[in-house]
Amino acid sequence: MNSKLNTSAGFVKLSWKKCLWLYLMLIPIFLIDLSIFSWSDIILGFVLTLVSVGIGHSIGLHRGIIHKSYKTSKLFRNLSIYLFVLTGLGSPLSWLKQHYFRDYWQNRTDCPRYFQYNHSLITDYWWNLHLTFVPKNLDRYNIPKEDLNDPTILWLHKTWYLHYFTFMLLLVYLLGINSTLIATCLRTSIIILGHWYIGYASHKYGYSRYKIENADESGFNDVLLGLISFGEGFHNNHHSHPTSAKFSMKWYEIDFGWILVWLLSKLGVIKEVNTQRGNLKSTAIPHKKINWKLPKF
Repeated sequence: MNSKLNTSAGFVKLSWKKCLWLYLMLIPIFLIDLSIFSWSDIILGFVLTLVSVGIGHSIGLHRGIIHKSYKTSKLFRNLSIYLFVLTGLGSPLSWLKQHYFRDYWQNRTDCPRYFQYNHSLITDYWWNLHLTFVPKNLDRYNIPKEDLNDPTILWLHKTWYLHYFTFMLLLVYLLGINSTLIATCLRTSIIILGHWYIGYASHKYGYSRYKIENADESGFNDVLLGLISFGEGFHNNHHSHPTSAKFSMKWYEIDFGWILVWLLSKLGVIKEVNTQRGNLKSTAIPHKKINWKLPKF
């Protein structure tokens, strides 16, 4: 079925676990009674998104563990991984691996089709949310052994869904089924679909300041997507400064993830924070002027 996506480096297959989880989150949304939707549901959803996506995913897993843009205690590292689990995005180990796979191939000129973005939004919906890449040789991706063998990451890799369902049961007991569906299934569906769409759009359209030499992808920036994604939509900035904890570069690029990083550094939770100063990627070549790529209608 996916033979055209296979390469000598690995193969792409249907992931029944990804499919099952995606629709296990999406389908219950239709059971939500919107007539009793309240401000408390909105506030709870906002707080859970802030701590799980903002601290768990963007700051903890992405900027901290994967890109090592700051140093922190073992306690905060483990807490952020646990908060990532509450996003409902899945196993932190699986996300860690897939991120390294994408970074490796997108920084080459022989990038496989699966990691490229020369296809439609609908195709990417199928590829990204239903398929998975299985490498033939994990060593080529240089994933740090301390991350692959981290006890907390390995434990949550095996048990993440149990923690998520336990969280759901706790909310049912405290708030009832309707508020639980809003705080879990609806919120997680928005996170899953939002992360997928922002990843697609920020590799297809927007503006860029740098071209990554000898790379298939350089990424683009989008002010709106960056605003609603804790800065993750400023992808060209991130591609050109991958070890920076700050994704924004101009005043109009609002990176809430960086604001959280700054606050945590002031509180002493994290330290030795990398910024863009002195951390430009060696293969990042500045454009003479801002480069725009807009969708064709």
